[in-house]
Amino acid sequence: MNSPNSPMMIVGLVISIVAIVGLSVVTGMKKNKAGGKISWGVAAGLIMGTLVGGTSTVGTAQLAFNYGMTAWWFTLGGGLGCLILALVYVKPLRAQTSPTLVGMVRDEYGPKVGMAATLLNSIGTFINILSQLIAASAVVVVVFDTMGTVAAIILSAVFMVLYVVFGGTKGAGVVGILKTVLLYATMVICGIIVLSKVGGIGGFTSTVNNLVIQNKDGTVIDRNMWSLFGRGFWTDFGSCMSLILGVLTTQTYAQAVLNARSDKDGRIAALISTILIPIIGIFGIMVGLYMRSVVDPATAAAQSGALAKVALTSFILNYSGIPAIVGGIMLGALFIASVGTGAGLALGIATVVNRDLINKGKAGDPKKTDVTNKLLIVAILGVATILTCILPADTIQDYAFLSMALRGCTVFAPLCFLIWASKKVDSKFAMVSVVAGSLVALVYGVLKLQGIITFPLAAVFPGIVVGLVVMFVGLAIGRKNNQLAR
Repeated sequence: MNSPNSPMMIVGLVISIVAIVGLSVVTGMKKNKAGGKISWGVAAGLIMGTLVGGTSTVGTAQLAFNYGMTAWWFTLGGGLGCLILALVYVKPLRAQTSPTLVGMVRDEYGPKVGMAATLLNSIGTFINILSQLIAASAVVVVVFDTMGTVAAIILSAVFMVLYVVFGGTKGAGVVGILKTVLLYATMVICGIIVLSKVGGIGGFTSTVNNLVIQNKDGTVIDRNMWSLFGRGFWTDFGSCMSLILGVLTTQTYAQAVLNARSDKDGRIAALISTILIPIIGIFGIMVGLYMRSVVDPATAAAQSGALAKVALTSFILNYSGIPAIVGGIMLGALFIASVGTGAGLALGIATVVNRDLINKGKAGDPKKTDVTNKLLIVAILGVATILTCILPADTIQDYAFLSMALRGCTVFAPLCFLIWASKKVDSKFAMVSVVAGSLVALVYGVLKLQGIITFPLAAVFPGIVVGLVVMFVGLAIGRKNNQLAR
């Protein structure tokens, strides 16, 4: 068992963080000779470096501790989203003239619709930054057990600023490769250790089958920890749909393929992400289930929230048996995983706001644009830090699913119609689709998180249905008007 304050643990933690943040600064300072374009490897690093973060690791182990395989939906859904991005969206997105998704919406439907999409899509992205701050600060608090939560959140936000302000898109992509390698190594090692402790795959299967899940009153719950729909079909299928739509409508992931040197490079980057992202979720699930097995059922029931949040970190610190310095490096990788995701999302918001609200789609002075982007990132992370300190936090993945759902319900419907039914829907229908779809998802999702709505339906479904119905109505009316005009 390693002490959280072990000197060698701290050394390993510092090595991991300094290596990744240092590389971000160095690569960000170098001039990009390819005219701003990036290779498929860097593009894949940007996608995975942003999507594979605290939610994919700490959050997956947390949810698996309580529900088992249903925790796979974040990484599995993310992989499916990348697959659809590669097979369907790379070429049509790169054929558009705007460098941002909401800019494409603005070009098709007008500046008012573009502004509404910018604000609402950014709110959805912003929600996920909160979850990454929570995940990153959870690592800090466990390692430095004398540090308060607020201080840990502030420290996490500072590292997010360093990660992306000095690195930018190229820095985030190149560092994403190193961070992803460290993160995958960490999770693979954890998975191997779990299997060695339980006697291989057969022993792990037996361990999970013999889990006793209790309520706080001591009654046994008949819960299938192998089920992908452990929280209910519509809830977990909704989680999958939220991830798919979120990947297709988030600027950071689109930015990776848009900045790629060619359609082929963009497609390869997305396909690599399709393969690698779901894999990491399996190892997080293994750790979460193992940690559930070593905790007394009554204790797990009474403290499920607190124990689940630190399942992965606690495993590395107290159950893995690895050398302290290696454990520190692994914890550093987990910390930077959350930091990198939050930083990448902040970069996406800043890019969208700067280009689509401040410059209104026009190309501005590169130096001024860069300075504005960095100031926006600092402001975004500052506000996120304040809200994270004030708002109560629960399951990390719940916030991430809501974030993805809101982004999807804002942009997906108008984006599809501008690609495959360009100039056939009036802007007023696009405005209603953007506003109504996103607000329905946001209000429904928040009420569901608060327990006010108990209906087993994820927020993405009512939101996306409203958005698509409005656009189809607009398409039908547009066709009817064209026929009358003839």
